[in-house]
Amino acid sequence: MAPSTLCTRLAPSPTGPLHLGHALAFVGAWTLARRLGWRVILRLDDLDAARVRAGDADPTETLRWLGLDWDGEPVRQSSRMDRYVAAMERLADAGLVYRSPHSRSEVREAARALGAPHEGEIPNRFPATLRPPAGAAWGFRDHMVNHRMRVDPGTVRVRDALLGEHVMEPEREHGDFLVWTKDGVPSYQLACTVDDLELGVSDVVRGHDLLASASLQQGIAAALGRPHPNWWHLPLVRDAGGRRLAKRDGTEGLPGLRAAGVAAERVRGLVGWWLGIHPLEPASPQALVAGCLPERLAQAARDGITATPPSVKPAIMDWLRGADMGTDTLAHHA
Repeated sequence: MAPSTLCTRLAPSPTGPLHLGHALAFVGAWTLARRLGWRVILRLDDLDAARVRAGDADPTETLRWLGLDWDGEPVRQSSRMDRYVAAMERLADAGLVYRSPHSRSEVREAARALGAPHEGEIPNRFPATLRPPAGAAWGFRDHMVNHRMRVDPGTVRVRDALLGEHVMEPEREHGDFLVWTKDGVPSYQLACTVDDLELGVSDVVRGHDLLASASLQQGIAAALGRPHPNWWHLPLVRDAGGRRLAKRDGTEGLPGLRAAGVAAERVRGLVGWWLGIHPLEPASPQALVAGCLPERLAQAARDGITATPPSVKPAIMDWLRGADMGTDTLAHHA
């Protein structure tokens, strides 16, 4: 049988321990891929060297502990700098990028000078009034200065395989956005897009917080003359107070849970329950794959974004640590 031309990626960043929110995203992406016969690429998003701390757990080890695998050798973004420079040069040739040495306070002041934002606008979006005039600032020559990509007014349609179609207005919602940073590395938006295009990623499965990025990444892909991947956005995991999980929150860190004796089977079972593809009970990777139907994922994604987002409350943590309680009891207390 010929290998599948469809492919997704797991893209952990080695800037801190992975947490239960990452578990949902990575287990969800891997499970869907193995169910549908896609290839899985492991890409290490290691461009933010300043945030890599000595002693941080290797994300690949955590992924293996979860029972996930991938096809081929891992790819490191830090080894692909020539590809990002080449993409910037193409955007520069098209007249789409410019030097932007503005501070955050300058951006806020420029946005404030335009008056109250219209409905749907972000108050601190980068305004077109800070674009340089035609001349030397447009292009890509100084690698140690922030560069932005021009965003013109208009709508962008983002079609999500789980959440349906969304009509976005990147110019109103974001304005011109960073594609290169003063640290001499590409922004997340540029690096992610270039990697997905060049590594053959056909389907991106990730958290709902990155749905807004899809419109920007579609714009970069179009400017580079390539079709963008298909999008699948999963619900975010919240903490007990309703806030999205962050790597600085140690309680839900996967290496810490593992060290405390939490079984990977329980983490997988919890993720499967959150995704609507498995009962709340310890689960093998194969059991998750067997239950992973896209229509189930779509329903869980819609519910998890609009009604009952996955949440790490005390009862959830008790169950992970081995407490025996029924789904009804856990749902009531969680």
